[in-house]
Amino acid sequence: MCTETHTQLDQAKLEALAGKVLGDTAGALGVLLSYIGDQTGVYRALEEAGPCTAGQLADKCGLSERYLLEWLSATTSLGYVTYDSEGESFSLSPEQAAVFAREGDPTCMQGGFQSIVGEFAQYEKAVDVFRSGEGRPWGDHHSCLFCGTDRFFKPGYNANLLEHWIPALEGVDATLQAGGKVADVGCGYGSSTILMAKHYSNSMIHGFDFHEPSIVAARENAEKEGVSNVEFFVSDAASMPDDGYDLACIFDALHDMGDPVGAASSICRALKPDGSFMVVEPMAGDSLKENQHVLASLFYGFSTLVCVPTSKSQNVGLALGAQAGQKRLTEVLNQAGFSYVRRVTETPTNMVLEARI
Repeated sequence: MCTETHTQLDQAKLEALAGKVLGDTAGALGVLLSYIGDQTGVYRALEEAGPCTAGQLADKCGLSERYLLEWLSATTSLGYVTYDSEGESFSLSPEQAAVFAREGDPTCMQGGFQSIVGEFAQYEKAVDVFRSGEGRPWGDHHSCLFCGTDRFFKPGYNANLLEHWIPALEGVDATLQAGGKVADVGCGYGSSTILMAKHYSNSMIHGFDFHEPSIVAARENAEKEGVSNVEFFVSDAASMPDDGYDLACIFDALHDMGDPVGAASSICRALKPDGSFMVVEPMAGDSLKENQHVLASLFYGFSTLVCVPTSKSQNVGLALGAQAGQKRLTEVLNQAGFSYVRRVTETPTNMVLEARI
């Protein structure tokens, strides 16, 4: 027989939690509103125009003044837009513009917003997958996830890949300057691949991804950029050729793979004996206790909705998750045949590991 018990609530703790949840709920609406502002050009127009009324901004954007006023009121309340009550004008501070308006800057969050909106757009599938425990292929998600993922990570690659990450690897920068071969595995839309191809013009850069629509987009992007020393292939890591690469790299994708040990083993075989494998993964400690902060909650959230289901939809389905940590990642790389693994550098959001045979 069950005895019902009631624990007395700590009113201060209850109010603090309710206040946090209220803020999170407002923020959830703010994500959608920010995405609407991005897609309709409101943020960009507001930065260009400077302080202006809702009517003036509506004329500039070609939008309904009434809708825009309500949007501005909501985003002002969230702290995303600045309001001057005397002139009844709206504007963006430099900091607000950096986060909401400046595409390509590492500070811009619009790619993350777009990815989140894509997950909400197919929430029924997320519920079904969570309930069933089955996997969900990467390609089964809303297209906003693919575009948003590229927009979210690309600025970080632009800021770090050539200036910090590759130079931190032992001898790799000099090899690629002279002329080498690179395999970018899980390349998505090809932002990292094209960046390396443009910088290392004497080297051949190959991009691999099992998601055909992403490879189509990557080829189109390479054509727009006018780079000729890059090729893209629809292929997973297990099917890539043993082609004597000087560098292989995976950006924020090893944990998504169903068989990361098998993928890393294939990469191990495809490298030259003195080649390097660069693994860029989300920043994480080695335990849940170490990962109790806002950034980790973001990574764990996407991992619940995207990363773990993607892995479980593939063979093995190891489901590392986006907060695996360096210790677990090193174990995977060691099992794959890499005897030497070290962290060569990091950013607030990523760790960069170098693995050698």
